[in-house]
Amino acid sequence: MLINIKPLSVNQAWQGRRFKTKQYLAYEKEFLLKLPKISLPSPPYQLDYTIGFSSKLSDLGNPEKLITDILCKKYNFNDRDIFKIVMTKKIVQKGSEFIDFNISTYLSNS
Repeated sequence: MLINIKPLSVNQAWQGRRFKTKQYLAYEKEFLLKLPKISLPSPPYQLDYTIGFSSKLSDLGNPEKLITDILCKKYNFNDRDIFKIVMTKKIVQKGSEFIDFNISTYLSNS
């Protein structure tokens, strides 16, 4: 699912260790509103992310926890059921940032 929203970093999201920033609260609200209704597959889960950044300096792993927490909140699942996360970074023009995700059942190779 392609979501046209710029990834928010962990540094922008938290004040100290306990409080979400106003910026993160607004980001979470916007992201939740943009997420479509979906039916979840059976756990355990694999999450696949492609994140479009407008800066080559952006840290791919930085927004992962925020995105994952918002998906858990929207789709009512626990992140302890996530067994694999695959992430890809894509550089895009400023203003074209995005988060593309897929939630599937994790199929272990063992």
